[in-house]
Amino acid sequence: MNNKKKFGFWSIVLLGINGVIGSGIFLLPGKAYAVMGSKSIWAYVIDMILVLSMSLCFAEAAGLFDKAGGPYIYAKEAFGNFAGFEVGVMKWIVSIVAWATMAVAFPTALGAIWPQVAHGMMKNIIAISIILGLGIINILGIEIVKYLNNIATIAKLLPLILFIAIGIFFIKGGNYISTVPINSSALGSTLIVVFYAFTGFETIAVAAEDMDNPKKNLPIAIIITMVLASTIYVLIQVVSIGILGIQLAQSSTPVADAAKVFLGPLGKILVTIGTIISILGINISCSFNTPRSAVALSEGGVLPKVIRKKSRFGTPYIAIIITVCVAIPLVLTGSFIQLAAISVVSRFTQYIPTCLAIIMLRKKRPNEKSTFRVPFGPVLPILSVIASIWILTKATPKQLIWGLGALVICAPIYFIMKHYKVNNLSKNASV
Repeated sequence: MNNKKKFGFWSIVLLGINGVIGSGIFLLPGKAYAVMGSKSIWAYVIDMILVLSMSLCFAEAAGLFDKAGGPYIYAKEAFGNFAGFEVGVMKWIVSIVAWATMAVAFPTALGAIWPQVAHGMMKNIIAISIILGLGIINILGIEIVKYLNNIATIAKLLPLILFIAIGIFFIKGGNYISTVPINSSALGSTLIVVFYAFTGFETIAVAAEDMDNPKKNLPIAIIITMVLASTIYVLIQVVSIGILGIQLAQSSTPVADAAKVFLGPLGKILVTIGTIISILGINISCSFNTPRSAVALSEGGVLPKVIRKKSRFGTPYIAIIITVCVAIPLVLTGSFIQLAAISVVSRFTQYIPTCLAIIMLRKKRPNEKSTFRVPFGPVLPILSVIASIWILTKATPKQLIWGLGALVICAPIYFIMKHYKVNNLSKNASV
């Protein structure tokens, strides 16, 4: 494929930012404040440190491979085919659920200025139209997706940057005084909720084959993406608390409500538009990355070869069609609030194996150097794994069952595919 049709460095960065910054940052500040008060800032800081540590692990892994697949490839090369299959299938499932949830979130957000579309048939029609439309656009070529992604990412960042830059002059110091005690349970539950806003960085490397010089560009793009997103998140929580104070706990649209305080009704409209663009942008990112997870599994031999078949535009149209067909029924049943926490739990099936893979790959490939290397030896990968396990212990049994249950359900599929593959090889050999 011609490099001009691939994602260049800054397009990769924008794809990453678009995949990370979605609806969460516009909606979560109030939920975090309701549990921890002004100390909820520390939940963002702790999640930021953990995510930055994890992103360094992903950056080193991305610098070793130019194949599509991301976490699937890292787990497969480090721990074998079964581990890779489990991580890869979970990646695809979580991505489809996330896309369906974001598609539903679009008419929900649009309902703030057009109430009729937020419920019933209109909500379903708009959400399904988004999935179908973006599916068709993805089949028609990478170039269209690249430009849409770049435009949507820049458009979503503008209201957030303005909110921080102007809002910081209207904060009240007294709003940071809190008498809410911090306990392990409250901190853990808040970390899980807030962590949702940080998820998505792991998808950047999934479509490595559609990127220009991925070994060089991906590690730097991952780090830049998470530094920018994390900084924006912490500052938004600081400004939201400083402006709304205790009112933040009752706000379902905290950033928009805070903007209304210092910019008037126009500020709320601006942030609402930013929310809608943000959700549309992350839908674009999901529509691009999600089918590539299936392609990577097909190229690894654990899903049928037909899934990676490409159109005359160079796009994996079979994977795109299957992904769209699975996502549409989920649109009719998905709940954003429930799926957010489940999505966080599920994503640790990619984070923990990738962090451990760094240690294993260094031992298995001592002579193969990545374009980026995590500092301090195995310390950061190990600390990331320990912190991840601690957060998982704070999840509810329901979240753990729904978030990790697919690992058990999908295991037999691996052995069925393996048996099918062995039988085919035996038949071909006998012929």
